[in-house]
Amino acid sequence: MVKTVTFAVMHFTVAFLVTWALTGDILIGSLVAMVEPAINTVAFYFHEKVWRRITTRKHLGADLQALRA
Repeated sequence: MVKTVTFAVMHFTVAFLVTWALTGDILIGSLVAMVEPAINTVAFYFHEKVWRRITTRKHLGADLQALRA
């Protein structure tokens, strides 16, 4: 859990600093630092679901190959 929290803090910080550096606006940097990681978190959830499905199919295929041998 500590690793997850520290990663989130790092992600928010990077999002803020990059946006602030590009725009020079602290308000926009703060807004992007809140919105982008939240959207990225949701996208990552779906990415993991797809990745798990691909991995499961790969393992099932290998198991079928082993049964046929």
